[in-house]
Amino acid sequence: MFLADPPQTPAVRALYDQARAEDGYVMNLVRGWAWRPGVHEAFMKARALLLDETSLSKREIAVLNTATATRRGDSYCAIAWGTRLAALSDVDTAAAVVRGGEAANLTQREAALARWARLVTHDANAVTHADADALRAAGFTDGEIADATLFVAFRLAFTTVNAALGAQPDRRLADEAPAAVLDAVTFGRAIGA
Repeated sequence: MFLADPPQTPAVRALYDQARAEDGYVMNLVRGWAWRPGVHEAFMKARALLLDETSLSKREIAVLNTATATRRGDSYCAIAWGTRLAALSDVDTAAAVVRGGEAANLTQREAALARWARLVTHDANAVTHADADALRAAGFTDGEIADATLFVAFRLAFTTVNAALGAQPDRRLADEAPAAVLDAVTFGRAIGA
């Protein structure tokens, strides 16, 4: 991290306690967000609202987040979401998505989402009506296309904060990741101590 830990206010202690309860430790990225615990809480609440009301499956969301993180070049979220995708599919599929290639075991919908995430991450202004039509052809409604785009935007915002503040992927996170996923992450910040 490029920042020192914030002063131990009640809000910071509450954020750290919540992180320990959820993950068993305080992730490196939490230390950066802890400078603005209220903003972190609001961000997580907005993301939870999106999760609660979407018809996209957990696996589709994992594909979106993995493809976004890898196209962005963010090792932290690529490891975290690649690991989740491996648990929801298989290690080879997750590693292929992390590498940015086509994964044989993705459904037509999932492959379309991976392409969408990469396109939006690379240059949202280059997205065309034909790109949205490709999602419709894969079976997505306009509401699901909006949700997919919001998931990409949330991941981009999250990775921007983490990367800009120097958050390195946690050793514990890396230790829990499948070897094939870790091997596919050849970009971003090195794993922290």
